[in-house]
Amino acid sequence: MNRRLTLAGSVVGAMTVALDGTVLTVARPTLQHDLGASLAQAQWTGTGYLVAVASLLVAAGRLGDRYGHQRLFGIGMTGFGLTSAAIGVAPGIGWVIGLRVVQGVFGALLQPATLGMLRASYPPQGLRMPIALRTSAIGVAAAAGPLLGGVLAAGPGWRAVFFLNVAPALLLGVLALSTPDPHTPRRVAFDVPGALLLSVALACLTHTLVALPRASWAVAATGLAAAVVLVRHERRTAGPLLPPGVVGRRPVAAALGALVAASAALNGAVFVGAYLLQDTFGLTAAQAGLRALPLAAAMVLAAPAAAVLLRRAGSRPVTGTAAAVLAAGILVLREASGTPALCAGFALAGAGFGTVMVTATHVVVRWAPAESAGVAGGLQQTAMNVGPVLGVAGATALTTVGGRPAALLVLAVTAGVAVPIGLLLPKRSELAIKPDHPQDRAPLPARP
Repeated sequence: MNRRLTLAGSVVGAMTVALDGTVLTVARPTLQHDLGASLAQAQWTGTGYLVAVASLLVAAGRLGDRYGHQRLFGIGMTGFGLTSAAIGVAPGIGWVIGLRVVQGVFGALLQPATLGMLRASYPPQGLRMPIALRTSAIGVAAAAGPLLGGVLAAGPGWRAVFFLNVAPALLLGVLALSTPDPHTPRRVAFDVPGALLLSVALACLTHTLVALPRASWAVAATGLAAAVVLVRHERRTAGPLLPPGVVGRRPVAAALGALVAASAALNGAVFVGAYLLQDTFGLTAAQAGLRALPLAAAMVLAAPAAAVLLRRAGSRPVTGTAAAVLAAGILVLREASGTPALCAGFALAGAGFGTVMVTATHVVVRWAPAESAGVAGGLQQTAMNVGPVLGVAGATALTTVGGRPAALLVLAVTAGVAVPIGLLLPKRSELAIKPDHPQDRAPLPARP
């Protein structure tokens, strides 16, 4: 695909996955009622998908490095669309859960590819705005998803929620598979044992966090054991799944840490905020959604502004400042007593998070070698999946123990953790590029 189609595919692909999750959250009660499912079964329509996605993102990214990101994107989008259509006609809850797991596999294939395609198509100095546009699209999905989910569930029914993504997913999937890929993938090694160990570790971690406080400690122990064996294996194998050129680079590790901290803080705060709005302020779900709308709006607007700030100031000061803004927004929510303060808190949180997401993602994609762009994209997406689960699990526990104000205070501190992490990022957004990759040739910057 040419550069414009690549950008469109990356933006729509990211938006499709984000929209799928947000619309289902609102439509799930209707699905449960219509299919006669239990609450646990209804929850597994989300848990099964999340475990499948989180466990396979890095391995899928490495497959993109080996066989081409456009090909993996095409397979992922086509499969995502077909499984969406199948879920829309599923006869029972068992079919829905099973198909959601399969859909999660295809979601894992396409998500790292949305970043890998950008890395392959754009020169390093031209990545800022494409990543910002992709982030804005996710913000639009966050804003539109609950509204669309509510309208569709109340009108045509929950099945229409899954038909929503079918046409764009199939269109872009077929287009990606039928269009020659101008970028020849490098035949990098694929570490099968490493992929299996990492998948088990991430699946167990995700399941444990989602299931808290009723988590199976046997599952948690299995995940920990897999992680220990993975570290040992990766240090010894000649072709590791997690190349030292990616995970061994300080800026990449710092950016991933900032993403986990910021996404955990934001999603935990949104979780607590939803109960705060409805239980403390007595608002309906629709009224609460309107109060939270400034969050998504600020995120959409902050993303392109972050691209400009990134070019002028670099990732270090921008990320640290944005994390502080996110923390301030959560503290405003903690002290809010009326609509203006609530809207201001959500707006600050959205602006801070949207900026961190752009700057940290930019560092991950740019600092990773081009031949490992898929792994970098998989790690970024893993951070963006594990962080929210960690944040919601922590917020639930903190609310139970110390109440909502205490939970929001800890979540603000969690956002603040990204401030010192940001000091490990480069001072400027320019990076040292390997000169053996033609499109990456650029002047070397001063060392950060």
